[in-house]
Amino acid sequence: MTRLLALVIALFLAFLSGPRAQALEVGVFRAEVTPPIGSPLCGGSVLPAQVIGTPLWARGVVLRASDQPPVVLCAVDWVGIANGSHDAWRAALAQAADTTPDRVAVQTLHQHDAPFADTSTEALLAAAGLPRHTFNPDFAQEAMDGVAAAVADAAAATAPLTHLSYGKAKVEKFASNRRLIGEDGKIAGTRWTACKDPELRAAPEGVVDPWVRVVGLWDDNELLTTLSWYATHPQSFYNSGNVNYDTVGMARAIFEAETGVATAIHFNGAGGNISAGKYNDGAPENRPVLAQRLADGMSAAWADAVKQAVGDGDLEWTVARVALPVRADVELTTELARVADPELPAGERARAARDAAWLQRMAGGHQTPLSKLTLGPVDILNLPGELFIEYQLAAQAMAPDRFQCTAAYGDYGPGYICTEVAYAQGGYEPQKYTSRTAPSVEGVLLSALQRLVE
Repeated sequence: MTRLLALVIALFLAFLSGPRAQALEVGVFRAEVTPPIGSPLCGGSVLPAQVIGTPLWARGVVLRASDQPPVVLCAVDWVGIANGSHDAWRAALAQAADTTPDRVAVQTLHQHDAPFADTSTEALLAAAGLPRHTFNPDFAQEAMDGVAAAVADAAAATAPLTHLSYGKAKVEKFASNRRLIGEDGKIAGTRWTACKDPELRAAPEGVVDPWVRVVGLWDDNELLTTLSWYATHPQSFYNSGNVNYDTVGMARAIFEAETGVATAIHFNGAGGNISAGKYNDGAPENRPVLAQRLADGMSAAWADAVKQAVGDGDLEWTVARVALPVRADVELTTELARVADPELPAGERARAARDAAWLQRMAGGHQTPLSKLTLGPVDILNLPGELFIEYQLAAQAMAPDRFQCTAAYGDYGPGYICTEVAYAQGGYEPQKYTSRTAPSVEGVLLSALQRLVE
């Protein structure tokens, strides 16, 4: 009778306490997204694919807590995924992970000898008799389907996520601000990815975020994957027809071998106005040098990492949606006429189509999502466009006590997202056809970041 009573009491207490909390879970995925020979690269602005130097990858994680739908983070070795294509990727990966699109972040690393995808722009160009100029839609669909299949496999084979580690270190002699401002407050020079001008290269680094941040995900003492973030244009040289994952892919591979992890994942930060120009004259032999500098930073961050336990309640996903203001000097009817004009060069028609696609998207009431994944002491921001570094630094200042990581190059539709002052300074980034947002975007976006971060 005593044993029976004890059993009844134990069952009753278990009932009162509710279901036992589950551990966090993580699935790691990667899928090859290398284009076939002949495919357009960089939206058709460089030579098409002539040789495959390295494979390109989509890599990421599926994260699951017991009381909420899964979260998917995905980093793709492409120059950009924009508008309708970005929506399609998020929807496909969401379906594969049994979650919703607003809990999926798809970012690119922005290598230039790599594909671009934008079904919205393609539809306008195809209707005007200029199909497949910016990308290969058949391959893009196959690539997205392959990544979705990899996500489904990862979601079905998760491992417990019991600990995470996090650390950061400075990367020496890589990132430099490419916008050099003269005494008159205007652009005096642009320090491109490859810069041969000794005067421009001698100028200070300027405003950068020199830190690479690295997070490790663990099942007790088993390392499951690493995630890293660094803000810069990644290419050392390009327009070669040689498809490759460039400096960031090389650094990722070095770090992957060093840690022994099967899949290392890397994200590009807000590198819209950042390049390697101060330290790179475009010589091919500089590519592995720059890659090693980033890899050395990753290694130092890894050595500096702090490891701590995480539990089921340590995952939180937050979304802030924002209507990005459209610049005043573009008009839909005009851009559609340029798309349809057979007398214009194909490149000009493609630029007009990108602007028209964005105008149509915004006129339809589209709001761009910004998202934040909180994982214990770590915040991971997932942001749109070719974002200026000042936004990344501003977000860090909003939460100085958090270990904050920023991935930009989400929806590539808006192009460059500059600071307000940059539009008055001039230069390449805030021009028509490169930036589709108005100067007021700074106030709008900072307000959205404030809501997201705090």
